[in-house]
Amino acid sequence: MTDGRDGARILVYSHDSFGLGHLRRCREIAHALVEAERDLSVLILSGSPIIGSFDFQSRVDFVRIPGVIKLRDGDYVSLKLPLDVEQTLALRSSIIKHTADIFDPDLLLVDKEPLGLRGEVEPTLELMRERGVPCVLGLRDVMDDPELLASEWARKNALPALDAYYDDIWVYGLPQICDPLDGLPVPGSVRKRVSYTGYLRRAISEHAPEVQLEKIDGPYILVTVGGGGDGEQIVDWVLRAYESNQRIPYPALIVMGPFMGSELQQDFQRRVNHLERVEAITFSAHLESLMERAVGVVAMGGYNTFCEVLSFDKRAIIVPRQEPRREQLMRAARAQELGLVRMLADDGRRDAQTMATALRNLAQQPRPSERVVPGLLDGRKSVVRLARHRIAQGRNRPPLAARLP
Repeated sequence: MTDGRDGARILVYSHDSFGLGHLRRCREIAHALVEAERDLSVLILSGSPIIGSFDFQSRVDFVRIPGVIKLRDGDYVSLKLPLDVEQTLALRSSIIKHTADIFDPDLLLVDKEPLGLRGEVEPTLELMRERGVPCVLGLRDVMDDPELLASEWARKNALPALDAYYDDIWVYGLPQICDPLDGLPVPGSVRKRVSYTGYLRRAISEHAPEVQLEKIDGPYILVTVGGGGDGEQIVDWVLRAYESNQRIPYPALIVMGPFMGSELQQDFQRRVNHLERVEAITFSAHLESLMERAVGVVAMGGYNTFCEVLSFDKRAIIVPRQEPRREQLMRAARAQELGLVRMLADDGRRDAQTMATALRNLAQQPRPSERVVPGLLDGRKSVVRLARHRIAQGRNRPPLAARLP
């Protein structure tokens, strides 16, 4: 990708405060890049408390910055340290900038937040601009309801940051499914920098250990709620379906997620213990292996799960979260329109027979592959192509200072 020193370097900032979505997406992109380029290395900056639970390929490593967690009222607090949030963010910002200074990347890839969590990446973006390092913003296919996103980005001063700091914007999806910038007053000069990559195809790691199940020895329905911090309603709904209906043709494997509260996990496990055809585990860093073995999937429909459903061609029932963001609802509704999944809206009552009927009919749903969407899973090769192009251009480019308002 580049001449001189020890090969090209990419620094990835993973926006995360709670959950697994951002980290898993950034890890997948990092692996795609190093698999395609033997002289490339990737360093991921992340605040995820469980990043060490994941395996990383050779030439991919991470720096764990102090964690923060977002409360239900929207405020942030330090995850572990006895510091107020402003001190924690200042510490994070300093580590991010110092890492970028020493690592000296050939490309900076920022996930989701143009300025990082509460602006913590802006000093690093300024440093990269001074050095002429190209900067890319990576966006998932759906951000939020346009009105809500417009208000949020106005508050964060995000739109001026797109023009001031970013050479490219990569959208990990397709415009015929979703446009994450829909409804925003994005200037034409910024729109020209947007590239849609397609979704990120997933595969099973050759190093993934096989999860040994105690009750299940054949096909099963996989129930996954991501990190698990807000997926208890789905787990309860599925359990009530199995508790009240003996005619569901397949057993269920429930992955509760590492961020689900311990009391909830214990309560669910007690109920699972009374069901012969339901098994539960807390967490697997190799969810792809579990999904590949499943006959179908029940999930909330976050970005990574959607990519896995498409990649392994699984019939899926998506029960999207509707608050505080409408991202999952928007993705699921559009995917259902295209015939890729079935959406089951949470009406608050969560009737057990409604879920039981959906589970009984799951095996008769069409597979995603029965709907032809050109370029649907081209994300990995598109990211590699775009990164090669940007790094090949090098640092000799017009200064971005001229773009500043």
